[in-house]
Amino acid sequence: MFRKLHDPSGEALTVFIDGASVLAEPNETVATILLRQPNLWARTTPVSETRRAPYCMMGTCFDCLAMVDGALVQTCLAPVHEGMHIERQLGRRRVAP
Repeated sequence: MFRKLHDPSGEALTVFIDGASVLAEPNETVATILLRQPNLWARTTPVSETRRAPYCMMGTCFDCLAMVDGALVQTCLAPVHEGMHIERQLGRRRVAP
């Protein structure tokens, strides 16, 4: 659905979405990377498991929640870094004991 308007190959970083490597640029947010993926979603809803994608892109709606390096974050507010691990949130959030 979305794509880059320029070639980021000179400054590309590698991040991992659900174990798959994906190229990113410095100063991008995790949400912008998720929006460029063929499977355009960040989480599923707790009851119906409907897929939700980043929506407001400013930290208001919580539709972009995902696990980033082991922490649940709003991906629209999380800048990428080399080697970052992103896991889409499936269903209800699990709280560690």
